Amino acid sequence: MGFRHDFLWGCATAAYQIEGAWNEDGKGPNIWDDFCHEYKGHRIKHDETGDVACDFYHRYREDIALMKAHDIQAFRFSISWARIFPDGSGRVNGAGVKFYQDVCDELLRSGIEPMVTLYHWDLPSWIQERGGWQNRQIVDWFGVYARTMSEALKGRVHKYMTVNEPMCIANNGHGIGVFAPGYKLGVEKLARIFHYVALCHSEAQRQIKTVDPSAQVGLACNGRMLYPKKDTPENREAVYRRTFDLHEDWTGGYNTVPDSLVFRWWDPSIPEGVRRFVDTIPQTDWDAMEKPDFLGVNLYGGDMVNEAGNDIPFPTGGPRTANRWPITPEIMHYGIAAIYRRYGLPIYITENGISCNDRVFLDGRVHDPERIDFLHRYLTELYKAIQEGVPVKGYLQWSIMDNFEWACGYEERFGLIYIDYQSLERIPKDSFAWYAQVIKSNGACLNEIP
Repeated sequence: MGFRHDFLWGCATAAYQIEGAWNEDGKGPNIWDDFCHEYKGHRIKHDETGDVACDFYHRYREDIALMKAHDIQAFRFSISWARIFPDGSGRVNGAGVKFYQDVCDELLRSGIEPMVTLYHWDLPSWIQERGGWQNRQIVDWFGVYARTMSEALKGRVHKYMTVNEPMCIANNGHGIGVFAPGYKLGVEKLARIFHYVALCHSEAQRQIKTVDPSAQVGLACNGRMLYPKKDTPENREAVYRRTFDLHEDWTGGYNTVPDSLVFRWWDPSIPEGVRRFVDTIPQTDWDAMEKPDFLGVNLYGGDMVNEAGNDIPFPTGGPRTANRWPITPEIMHYGIAAIYRRYGLPIYITENGISCNDRVFLDGRVHDPERIDFLHRYLTELYKAIQEGVPVKGYLQWSIMDNFEWACGYEERFGLIYIDYQSLERIPKDSFAWYAQVIKSNGACLNEIP
């Protein structure tokens, strides 16, 4: 086993989850600051916040040094929009811009490629006060933000993801209300949010390409991931049909936004309430859609289906992560193949990882064989997809370090680096050393059973 010579190995994270410094150097508040502060005891486990998080804002050089020591080739991180535009005046916060320039410069000096996500759920509060994702003007605001950052990072950053996980922006934040801003809206309003996300991506892509025509622009999506009970043509076809069928769970499909961008339509399987909204979309909106240069795929667990397309229940006592997600490495093969079949675009695995019950052992180290086994299985399945011709360009493990896991607070640990949240000490886990060997061998060591 060996990956292409130009395959990109890296890690990923997000601003609110690691940066801290929530009100320093001119940064304005965002909806996650508000969500954590205003709903204590109601929304976040243990009343925890991202006020300090991992303190990456002050310790990024230390963290990048650990990445360099472990041969990380690319680092996907997000920009805090409210650190750049702290209020609704249009004023750019120079200290915020400089921070991200400094992070990129440190990465480049360390031989690590910066990969930037413009929006990873932390909407500035001043936009939320004006209607947030329900206000169409967000498209213009996002375009200005994208142009500002692409101008500031030109020559430093060549790969952008405009938005992360439209499904979570719309459904988790505005449908079931477990994420900021915590709303529970109806079907047509949710459909409008998905549509505005697609328009935001498109406007951002135009602005970035205007500043830097050579930049690659995509987005990172998640959604339903399936794999076949049997590897037959009929069962693979069933996987494909169910993956993109929006009839039963339209907010949970991977294709809500990518279909708009690539095909300029919503899949016909959408329910009637969504159809009512889609029928009001003017042709000018469809004409404004921009096809991304690549697709990012965030995937963790999935479901098995049979040749009829029916769900096969996860086996009793089957392997699960610490947060009880099913461990189903096959989705890295069949799910990725289904996405490439539909869109025909290059793919980056922009998130994949596991929450484990990590702790510091008596020897002072963090031993996490479950994570090593998980990553080994998923990467082996990824290679099968690549062998079948799927152009996977890179793999970004989630996450470089333990961090604030949204509504779960600090209870879940996904990192390759253990964070002691009292002292903020960083301890590389066994999995980080293992991943460094995967990178150094370009995947060849995956042939060996650890």
